[in-house]
Amino acid sequence: MQKNERDYFSQTYAEAREKFLAAAQRTGSSIQSYPHPALRGAQGEELAMDVALLGRADALDMLILTSATHGVEGFCGSGCQIALLEDASLVKRIQAGSVSVLLVHAVNPFGFSWIRRTNEDNVDLNRNFLDHAFAPENTAYAEIHHLLLPEAWPPSPENKAEIAHYIEMHGSDKFQLAVSGGQYQFADGLFYGGTKPTWSNRTLRKILREHGAGKNRIGWIDFHTGLGPCGHGEKIYAGLNNAGDIARARAWWGDDMVSTHDGSSVSARLQGVVRGAVYDECPQVEYSGIGMEYGTAPLMETLHSLRAEHWLQNHPEASIAQRNAIKQGLRNAFYVDTDDWKRLVLAQARAVSLQALSALGSNSGLRMHAS
Repeated sequence: MQKNERDYFSQTYAEAREKFLAAAQRTGSSIQSYPHPALRGAQGEELAMDVALLGRADALDMLILTSATHGVEGFCGSGCQIALLEDASLVKRIQAGSVSVLLVHAVNPFGFSWIRRTNEDNVDLNRNFLDHAFAPENTAYAEIHHLLLPEAWPPSPENKAEIAHYIEMHGSDKFQLAVSGGQYQFADGLFYGGTKPTWSNRTLRKILREHGAGKNRIGWIDFHTGLGPCGHGEKIYAGLNNAGDIARARAWWGDDMVSTHDGSSVSARLQGVVRGAVYDECPQVEYSGIGMEYGTAPLMETLHSLRAEHWLQNHPEASIAQRNAIKQGLRNAFYVDTDDWKRLVLAQARAVSLQALSALGSNSGLRMHAS
């Protein structure tokens, strides 16, 4: 029976994990699970980073697909991964070719399960992959930390006015950079990068070392949500500011690929992003990567939901009704639970995956077309 788009998506992390593992098993993929050593999920379930390798283990070229780097964004990313595993024609072509596909499900299982964008340490994983001895100081964030996380929620009119004044004085782009670029001084704050590598950081590096050893080329698509027009997937270059690397990635994914290096992306320029791990752990490979960023809600609405959820973590005395409302608001900000949105997301996920597989297969006998 043909599945509807909604069938690939899940209502909880536990459901998503079960669907992912079942789909991977049906393809005959090699599966490895890395359970969290100390924590359980919101339903008491095991938390784990699960890995499925589709295709030949000895393939010299590999495509990596990751979900839930930002926990709650896993509702989308997991659905994309499961849909690709359920695509029988695509799976058959991968199995017959010489490019492997490594699917890493739930890089941040804690955030996925507990409806947080951050991990168990309030760390934004996409700010955690750097040498913490040289973590930059975000002085602009320090100026507005107290405004972003006020003592009371919802924010007072005075608080809203102060933020509006800051944006008026500095501009919306500088406000976005100050808030989301990454900060390492306020452990209870937004977009906190931590003081050391997290469990997810260490585990993902282990996976890259094991599966990336001996590879010639690696492509990487990290699925994200929360920025841009609703349903549109922005292909954000995820690599060093190197003209040759950028040109190669654009040849893979098209002229509509954007970059934070030149300001063409809806995302601010970030510190400590996940893709840094591939340079450290697989230095021999030719690497090309993007973050696939799907739009959900207007930027200020998304930021408001993030502020609310961070406030909630700092105020455990909040009522159950307020807690449930805030958690639902965060979920809605990063996952649009409608068939139309899911249909758009899956079509674009398949297209960028096929583009990457075609590029990787150009010298290894696997040619694919986004049809």
